[in-house]
Amino acid sequence: MNAIAKIAEERIKQAIENGDFDNLPGAGKPLRLEDETWIPEDLRAAYRILKNAGCIPPELELEKEIRSLRDLINTIDEDKKRLKKIRELNFKIIKLDMARKKPLNLERFPLYEQRIFGKAIERL
Repeated sequence: MNAIAKIAEERIKQAIENGDFDNLPGAGKPLRLEDETWIPEDLRAAYRILKNAGCIPPELELEKEIRSLRDLINTIDEDKKRLKKIRELNFKIIKLDMARKKPLNLERFPLYEQRIFGKAIERL
């Protein structure tokens, strides 16, 4: 153990003995650790600072919009409005996949998959 780690351990032990850690907010509750494995190591600190400032990466903002659109679609009864929102959802999913450099997976969009395959078959 290096000198800095020893000093830190001693200060932590002193704080425990002095009761400095008693009655802290969240005491006895599990920590909420967030998965940051998808963030490159050299960007994690910057992302954490942005997150604490209330800013989130564009990909996460898009995921948030996708989740809320899915919830909204489940509540819409009118077919035209529902179809419009489904198209908007599909666009956002494609945009997110492109931002993550994922290949386009038509299985996630059955309506478009049927149309594309139908047109391909017509041309044959």
